[in-house]
Amino acid sequence: METFKLLIVILLSSVLVDNYVLSRFLGICPFLGVSKKLDQATGMGVAVTVVMLIATAVTWPIQYLVLNPLKLGYLQNIAFILVIATLVQILEVILKKFSPSLYKGLGVYLPLITTNCAVLGVTINNIIDGYNFLESMVSSLGCGIGFLFAMVLFSGLRSRIDDSHIPTPFRGLAVTLIAASFISLAFMGFGGIVENIFA
Repeated sequence: METFKLLIVILLSSVLVDNYVLSRFLGICPFLGVSKKLDQATGMGVAVTVVMLIATAVTWPIQYLVLNPLKLGYLQNIAFILVIATLVQILEVILKKFSPSLYKGLGVYLPLITTNCAVLGVTINNIIDGYNFLESMVSSLGCGIGFLFAMVLFSGLRSRIDDSHIPTPFRGLAVTLIAASFISLAFMGFGGIVENIFA
């Protein structure tokens, strides 16, 4: 039962409190670039979630079964980046074959998942936080869902902004960054809630 509670806390914390986009500011490039249309934002969020899960499933064993026993921990970043780049290339081929519209809609942002610091951050932070394999997978799932949630939420907000009259100095990137900061502030309200669920 304690393990189940811990997994729920990790999941909810990853989605709401420690949201990689809104509280850690990782993965901002696709967050700002692909959130104009809901379908593209959703597709990007799902793609990033899938890559986070698979990357964690591959990098955690690499860390604990290869790098740590051979005392090659200093190669962690290089090894993890290579794994993530390979996974993104595989995902790109799959999307191109089975969902050409999503592949075309994501455009240049799909290869950018390779350099998305949120994906690398999740894999490294799972190791730093000392999570076992199951906890790492739950954390990655939560981070992916949090990324997807932030993308969809911001996409809806941006569609409302496009329909509004914005003063000239605030148009474009300025109002986008202001809107992102408001969403980030709103998510700060979740701090402390998750820890007290099972108290």
